[in-house]
Amino acid sequence: MELDFGALAKAQRYKILSSCVTPRPIAWVTSRSADGILNAAPYSFFNVLGDDPPIIVLGILAHAQGRMKDSAANILATREFAVNLVSADQAQAMNATSIDAPPDVDELALAGLETEPGVQVSVPRIRGAPASLECKLHQAIRTGAHQVAVIAEVVHAYVADRFVQDRDKLYIDTPAMRLLGRVHGAGWYSLQTDLLHMLRPHWKDQQAASTPD
Repeated sequence: MELDFGALAKAQRYKILSSCVTPRPIAWVTSRSADGILNAAPYSFFNVLGDDPPIIVLGILAHAQGRMKDSAANILATREFAVNLVSADQAQAMNATSIDAPPDVDELALAGLETEPGVQVSVPRIRGAPASLECKLHQAIRTGAHQVAVIAEVVHAYVADRFVQDRDKLYIDTPAMRLLGRVHGAGWYSLQTDLLHMLRPHWKDQQAASTPD
């Protein structure tokens, strides 16, 4: 099947992209409006872009009502937010915050979530999240009508002590976090339990192996 994206409707393009680009990590974003209203919402168009400086990206689509989503509006207004990683233990709470509530509703309160204050940003992190990244806006790219790519620098990270295996070497027990990923179709998520381990090859080793004695 060949697909010309220029000939597809918006919903069809989303279906193909979300079905093929998977699993996707979930950024459970906490933000605050210019009026001080807290917001929480999950986004799976999310990943790391670099480490020097440490950069992450969020792709925030347009709201179904034809406006910018609250998270995007808040980030553009305050230039800071937090990304909370989602464990299986908080799956239902995460899903509750995906509700299409109006901008004046605090989804954290709606989902019965508690928070901890940010260290380098004024936005709180979600209590119980296995890890959180405090972020400051680096650049926002308007990629469509009410659609924005948020590029942000991570200025502080929190990792729950129970997942830290070695503080000096910064070894993190990622499998123990039981992080959710987003997969194909409405409402489908995955746990990263089936793992495949392969070490990256090094050119010098390959050259040495092919050099005759």
